Amino acid sequence: MGTEISINNEMLVWAIDRAGFNLPDFFDKMPKLEKWLSGEKKPTAKQLESFSKKVHLPFGYLFLPEPPIENLPIPFFRTNSGESEKMDVNVYDTIIILQQRQDWLKNYLNENHFDDLEFVGSYKDSTDVKDIVNNIRNKLNLPENWASSFRTWEEALNHLIEQIEESGIITAFNGVVDNNTHRKISVDKCRGFVLVDKKAPFMFVNNGDSKSAQMFTIVHELAHVWTGESAGFDFRQLQPANNPNEILCDKVAAEFLVPEKTFNKVWKKTQSIEKTALYFKVSPIVIGRRALDIGKISRTDFFEFYKDYISRDFSKKKSQKPGGNFYATTRKRLGVSFANHINNAVKSNQLLYRDAYKLTSMKGDTFNKFFSEQLR
Repeated sequence: MGTEISINNEMLVWAIDRAGFNLPDFFDKMPKLEKWLSGEKKPTAKQLESFSKKVHLPFGYLFLPEPPIENLPIPFFRTNSGESEKMDVNVYDTIIILQQRQDWLKNYLNENHFDDLEFVGSYKDSTDVKDIVNNIRNKLNLPENWASSFRTWEEALNHLIEQIEESGIITAFNGVVDNNTHRKISVDKCRGFVLVDKKAPFMFVNNGDSKSAQMFTIVHELAHVWTGESAGFDFRQLQPANNPNEILCDKVAAEFLVPEKTFNKVWKKTQSIEKTALYFKVSPIVIGRRALDIGKISRTDFFEFYKDYISRDFSKKKSQKPGGNFYATTRKRLGVSFANHINNAVKSNQLLYRDAYKLTSMKGDTFNKFFSEQLR
């Protein structure tokens, strides 16, 4: 039996609350915890290690004299309210992981004399929606009707992501913390976030969200890059938080995907969300949202349509076979541009394998296979 350790009960209770668990419910996960808190028993090092894993906390934190102050490093906005003060540990850890990747990439790009991205923050003091939209389109080499050349809106979405990555913006899709499938990131807690930087902006999209909603999230995040403000958001029912920049980025996303002038012409002929979506090659959910903005449908009609469409979308997703290709999934989680920079840095001896393993959460044969097969 291991040596028992004295531990500050305040740290145990804080760790459980931090992880989003209810204390009585957590007793079911670790029955011995109740005796620790009452003083009847003391935990061993092995038991504390098990506890720390269950609450997603570094082991050493448990020995601090008092809980540390942990704040989200970027503003996080909630629909129907303002900036959130409540931290979700899965969202927090994901932001920290991407910040670590961003810090490495910034240093790497600086050392290799990459120029700043001139478009980052270029519209920080502007509220001209159409001007911002035109500038984004120009930078991404997308004409106003760019999506119409694709067969489906899914193909259009893939092309948009390729252009974004080509511009120097890292785009990461993930629905869990790193590679931990037991730590899902709730769409209700976070639809996405963006870490703005002149050298290496990072955009994160919750891959647990419906594909139909991801397109709007992506362009909303692009607007954040152009206005120069990092932020995260839950974006419930595709509605922005009550914040001036959130509302501006929302308008930019809507105009980018569905220009108002063209929309009015098409809607006059179709009077249909589904048919208009076919024309613009965006998901029907985006058209429904645009129709609401321009006053073609009521809020009640939109929210009924939204609820029904998302329900069908998720039902379709659940019917698909689970699993998938780990390497293809990792490609989306890292972002192609970031993976290429890692690969180049390793090959040029500017990055040790051990550090590359840490930055990509892969090692050994898995690491080698990914970079030999996914970046060809």
